[in-house]
Amino acid sequence: MQKFLIIQTAFIGDVVLATPLIEKLHHFFPDAEIDFLLRKGNEQLFTGHPFIHEVLIWDKKVNKQKNLFRMLTRIRKNRYDKVINLQRFLATGLLAAFSGANEIIGFDKNPLSFLFTRKIKHYYGGDQPVHEITRNLELIKEFTDDNEFKPKLYPSQTDFNYIDALLSSKFITVSPASVWFTKQFPPSKWISFIKSIPGGMGIYLLGGPGDISLCEFISESCNRTELKVLTGSLTYLQSAALMSRAIMNYVNDSAPMHFASAMNAPVTVVYCSTIPGFGFGPLSEIRYIVEIDHPLYCRPCGLHGYKSCPEKHFRCAMDIRPEQIINTLPVQ
Repeated sequence: MQKFLIIQTAFIGDVVLATPLIEKLHHFFPDAEIDFLLRKGNEQLFTGHPFIHEVLIWDKKVNKQKNLFRMLTRIRKNRYDKVINLQRFLATGLLAAFSGANEIIGFDKNPLSFLFTRKIKHYYGGDQPVHEITRNLELIKEFTDDNEFKPKLYPSQTDFNYIDALLSSKFITVSPASVWFTKQFPPSKWISFIKSIPGGMGIYLLGGPGDISLCEFISESCNRTELKVLTGSLTYLQSAALMSRAIMNYVNDSAPMHFASAMNAPVTVVYCSTIPGFGFGPLSEIRYIVEIDHPLYCRPCGLHGYKSCPEKHFRCAMDIRPEQIINTLPVQ
């Protein structure tokens, strides 16, 4: 029986975009043990996952270095056949390179890639954008095939039962926050959008505990009885289950977009400073991209975003017209 370890200790969305490897490895090796190493806090994404044998959790916030070497010891004891490292940073390179696995696979941009058994070229695509899932699946293509597998999450029936008790007959979700300011559609813009939604439509605001104040501000400013703030009250999988029931989900270029992709939920993504060409766009069958409809000299200003607009005007968000986003609401 083969034993695989996938390493992705970055943010929530990055873990979701790693799930196609789980799907594909299980498809080709249904009897294999597939373990997944992630950062503490993201493990709830895999609660009850049918194809994951074990989730390894690295606490990166407390005693980071000590926990790193404890994790390396644990990995070595597990004696993996293949370790697949999706990250391009030294720490995960160390875990992979010294894992003791028969085969160590990772991207060439990792500083320890010279110690890997096989290194794969990492690229963003240039004139022909390449999606992150395609980049990630390149790591296992040699012993699987060229076909793409989509991200997938597995909310339980209990998760669906919980959110079904909350639902309006027709509703949308709005996830207004982002870790990065320049990726976040401004609150005033979300408020204007929500106020323009026809009456009788359920509206649920989603996000993590750190987004509660923002969502409460939006809710108070909108003053709509159909609007409910669920921010911070749902697990990741409950949020994903809720999004799968919505007629449309409105998100930034952030983790909720990837939740929608993993549930094949309809989604409208608002891009401010970043662009879909970076390869992190939505994958749902029903998907819309909203962005400024004219060139802007400073856009994109970076791959991930900034805590403030480097040019001080934030036109990549402010120039988005209201009708661009309201036009993606399904006709009732």
